[in-house]
Amino acid sequence: MINKASGNRISRIYIDSETEDAVLKENQIKGFEIDSGHDIQIDPEEIAATMPESNKTLSVEAFVACDEIDDVYFDKPYYLTPDKMGSDAFVALRDGMKRSNVAAIAKAVLFRRMRTVMIRPHGKGLIATTLHYDYEVRSSKKAFETVPKLQIEGEMLDLAKHIIATKKGKFDPATFDDRYEAAHAKLVKAKIEGKALPRPKKVDISKPSDLLAALRESAGLMKSAEALDSKPKRTAANANQGTGRQRAARGVAPKAPSSGPVTRRKAG
Repeated sequence: MINKASGNRISRIYIDSETEDAVLKENQIKGFEIDSGHDIQIDPEEIAATMPESNKTLSVEAFVACDEIDDVYFDKPYYLTPDKMGSDAFVALRDGMKRSNVAAIAKAVLFRRMRTVMIRPHGKGLIATTLHYDYEVRSSKKAFETVPKLQIEGEMLDLAKHIIATKKGKFDPATFDDRYEAAHAKLVKAKIEGKALPRPKKVDISKPSDLLAALRESAGLMKSAEALDSKPKRTAANANQGTGRQRAARGVAPKAPSSGPVTRRKAG
């Protein structure tokens, strides 16, 4: 953060909410609100006493089927590699879990907090994913309780299936770029060079009532593109045959869209 007036960097200072005096770091301690406006003070030593000791070990509690854990509980992944003395046990555990198609549920102290982790085979090693506690995950039943029960059939479902079939692919993380980070880098570069960046164009959002029409248009354009691709390519000599009137009568096929369906929906 920078002071716009002076161009100097700014720093954060904590002040007393009543006296408005600056509070030095050695006088800053944690507190817990027991009532409105009433707090109990907790010293750093008292907080440290509640933290578990880290012995840098993973204590396996159970082995479960890999598909038994809902991925909404997944937090952060960490690669696990063996130490110099434990390679045999590491490889035996990895291969055993691969053949049994199971994951290990273990406990470990990470960043001064006891965490539950799921351990799975991953390539030549293992990967440990920290898991959210149950109270940290919102109930999907409550999240989706306002979603209406509808049975979509007929043309709309067929159009959706057609669009999905034409856009099938494989997941490759290398093909996805961080557009937000790239835009920031572009902005900084333009600032350094003294150039102005054009404002992004406004994206039109389709209305819910236009969904079927948009699906029809998208599917129609895709079919046109498929038809064009399936036709044999004419040579330059053949392409020039015929009078101007005949060429005009044949018309020009509509161009295929460059990037999939034209429908854009807001997140619910």
